[in-house]
Order: sequence, then C-alpha cells, then structure tokens
Amino acid sequence: MRRIFDIHPVRAGVTHRTTMFEIFFDLVFVFALTRVITFMAGSPSALTLAQGLLLLLLLLYSWGPYTWVGNLVRPDVGLVRAATLVAMAAIFVAALVLPDAWKQSPGLFDAPLTIALAYVVGRAVQLVILFWVSAANPPLRSTLRFFSVPVILAWLPLIAGALLGGVAQTALWTAALLVDIGGSRIASAFRPWQLGSIDHFTERFGLVLIIALGESLISAGEGPRTMAPVGVAVLAALLGLTSTVCLWWLYFDRLAPAARKAVSNVPGERRASVAGDAYGIGHSPLIIGAIYVALGIEEVIAQLTEESAHPGRLGWEAATALYGGTALYLLSRLAFRRLTLRAVYPTQVVAALLPLPLLPIGRSLPPLAALTLLTAFLIGVTWFERRMDRRDERPEPAQPGPC
Repeated sequence: MRRIFDIHPVRAGVTHRTTMFEIFFDLVFVFALTRVITFMAGSPSALTLAQGLLLLLLLLYSWGPYTWVGNLVRPDVGLVRAATLVAMAAIFVAALVLPDAWKQSPGLFDAPLTIALAYVVGRAVQLVILFWVSAANPPLRSTLRFFSVPVILAWLPLIAGALLGGVAQTALWTAALLVDIGGSRIASAFRPWQLGSIDHFTERFGLVLIIALGESLISAGEGPRTMAPVGVAVLAALLGLTSTVCLWWLYFDRLAPAARKAVSNVPGERRASVAGDAYGIGHSPLIIGAIYVALGIEEVIAQLTEESAHPGRLGWEAATALYGGTALYLLSRLAFRRLTLRAVYPTQVVAALLPLPLLPIGRSLPPLAALTLLTAFLIGVTWFERRMDRRDERPEPAQPGPC
C-alpha cells in the first residue's frame, strides 16, 4: 500500500496536448449533455427548459476542473487514469437516468439521488487528484484549500434536494450550483489556478464544443421516434445541418485560433486568470446554446412527423429553444471574443440580439418555415462575421474603436 502512495503523477509539460484518453472521457460527458435533450424533449415546457438548463450547468461545472487536472498532470497514466475512469463511470450512470431527473421512485436509489451522488463522486475524484498533485506544489495546495470549501458545501443542498424532490429539488439544486460556481470563482480570484500548456487548455475546450455540436445534431436527427424522417422532415434535417455548420463556422473558422494566440500572448502571471474567464465563462453558454438549438431542431422534425400537439405552428417552447439557443450562442461567442481579442463592435451585438425579436415571429410560423427563417439568419450572420474578420485583419488606423 505504501508503494502505491509513493508513486508520483506524471507532470504535463508546456507543450502538452489533449490525449486520446481525454477525448474518450469527453465523449462520455457529451453523451450526458445529449441525454438532457431527451429530458427536455419528453414534455417541453418553460419549467422543463429551466430544469434542463440547471442540469446542463451542473454537468458543465463538474467537467470544467478536469481540464485543469489534465493541464497539470498526464490524465492517461497510472493512478490518475484509474481515478478518472471512476469519474467517467459516475458521469455515465448519471447520463442513463437524466431523462428521469425529477421523478422519484420507491427504490433506494432513484434518478434524482443517483444524479446527485454521481455529481459528488465526480467532484470528489477531482479534489483527490488535485490534492495528490499539489503535494509538492504549495501555491496549488493553497488554491485548493479555498476551492474545495464551496465545492463540498454544494453537496449538502444537492443531496437534500434529491431526497425531497419537486419544487424543493429545483430550489436546492439551484442553490448548490450557485454555491459551487460562486464560491469557486471567488476562491480563484484570491488564489488563481496554474496554467501550463495553453495549447492543451484551449484545445480541450474546443474539442468539447465541436463534439457537442456534432452529437447534438445527431440527437436532433433522432428526434422522431415513431417513424423515419420523410419529405419535408428530410428538408428540415438539412436545414438543421446547415444551421449547425454556421454555428461551427462562427467559432472555429477564425475566432478559435485568434483567441488561442491572444491568450498565449498574455503575460504568464495573468494568463491563467484570462484563460479561466474566457474559456470557463465563455464556453459553457456556447455549449448550452448549441444544446438548445439541437432541441429546437428535434422539435421541428417531431412536429413534421406528427409527434407534436401543435402541428400548425412551432409553439413557444420549441421557438424558445431554437431562437433563444441561437441568441445565447451568439452572445456567448461575443463575450468570449471580448475576453480574448478585447474587441466587440456594436453591430455584432445587434446581430447577436436579433434572434430574440424573431422568436415571437418564429413561434407563430409553421415548423419548417420557422427553421428556414433561423437558417437564413445564421447564414447572414456568418457572412457578416467573415466581413468583420477581414476588417480586423486590415490595418486601418481610422477604424472606430470597439465597445
């Protein structure tokens, strides 16, 4: 037993990149995200959309610290890999029961309690790995002492909410999330994290977003459960594909490499804070926006295959997912751009807000027309952003300053 604890983790160097094991871990995590789509699609309503948002945030903020773990040590070697596999199993179990996240049963471990315990296991594994890694790193150990307090405190309302169920579950899980996120942000402000490889850090977040876009599209394509898409449903699926390509283009074509370069140019003592804010704050709503757009596309296809109670119009719930998710994605993209490139123009903000006034129009349109309107809008935004990118690349001293 003593030999086991004498084994030291393998440090990750400044040139470290994302490993195949981390990509495998992220696939399980994104599977959990797509199960939230299944939860929201089961009975779409304002409450379900809000509960789905809560589940997405819990998943995202349980995954985030694993990017820091992989940045400090090799996660695919030795005991770190074994511990990460435990966390992977916990996420997978939670994903299986996510569609029943608010359904209590007489069994010992119903879905809410299973999700809560899986969350605790995932967070506990993070803390164990990080404290082990920090044995010879006093600054990191100091950071962890601050960071671990809100993480552990959040477990209490999470488990209590799972036991009580109903409205109390929603309220207590929200409180747990606020304690976790808020406390961790305050702790990081006092004791910043250590960032080794900027390439690994940015690549890891980008890979999760692209997997989320791809898996969300697959989930949307599987929306009709009773029959295969035919006729107009196939056209809707192609429109959904076009919309997803636009979302991909808006982030990965030029913004992602420019942001990575900008963060790498930040002085070393500030780099971890800037990267944590940009990728921690900016990327989570990007992923959530992509998930909601996928839900909206799924609802459109479901209505076109006669699985909806509103065959004549899109309806508020689907329109909120489709147009609200797009607005969230575009606004989060601008927040990420501001935190990395330090430049956002007023016209970009206006374009990102346009899906909100389009939402009531889309909800009154037939499903296919509503999706067509959104796709045309995203194509226009993509074209507009390409022009903005070219504008930034041209050295023009007389350009108006960013907001």
